[in-house]
Amino acid sequence: MSSSNGKVKLSEKGLLTPDNCVVALIDHQPQMLFGVSNFDRQTIINNTVALAKATQVFDVPVVLTTVETKSFSGNIWPQIKAVFPNQEPIERSSMNSWDDKNFVAAIERTGRKKIVLAGLWTETCVALPSVQALQDGYEIFVVEDCCGDVSQLNHDNAMKRVIQAGAKPVTALSTLLEWQRDWAHRDTYDAVMDIVKTHMGAYGIGVEYAYTMVHGAPASKFPEYEIPSLVGAH
Repeated sequence: MSSSNGKVKLSEKGLLTPDNCVVALIDHQPQMLFGVSNFDRQTIINNTVALAKATQVFDVPVVLTTVETKSFSGNIWPQIKAVFPNQEPIERSSMNSWDDKNFVAAIERTGRKKIVLAGLWTETCVALPSVQALQDGYEIFVVEDCCGDVSQLNHDNAMKRVIQAGAKPVTALSTLLEWQRDWAHRDTYDAVMDIVKTHMGAYGIGVEYAYTMVHGAPASKFPEYEIPSLVGAH
């Protein structure tokens, strides 16, 4: 059986599939990342970009949202913008995106009741909409390694709060693999492996080693590095 996008339809039974969820990326902006101290910030960028790329591979709808871009937080990270070059984030003033009618409307338009959610910071931008969306009948899956907070205590308390409210913790990698589910699904296999080799550290290097040294495949080819030309004084 195939889904509406022509890919193999996966069984649900409590699991995420490309057909049953929407991804919300909340406030992945410079000023919000500056305040994160519980988790390596470069890793948060890496994991969030991996999740963003996965939505493209599996045709999962994405809602992007930002808070106080001009007055405080800065633009959405260019690494995310590169994955969604034609999608403008929903701008808010509210800390809680569930208080913003445009954000809620964008989620509702997808017709999907499972929200895969990540953002900065965990205790506000993640916890508050998660708790309220759960009250409104949505299922929430918090992508914990794409989140961060001002301290480990703040992050841990926020995760406890959303889990107690009924949210499920996941990671960027677990979400990617849950959408793939079967290595026999060849239409997405190569793209998934590209994300793994680019973003998943030791796992990706292990895949590269197995392909080249065991199976005799050619080495992966990444874009060649070009030194940027000077565009102005810093």
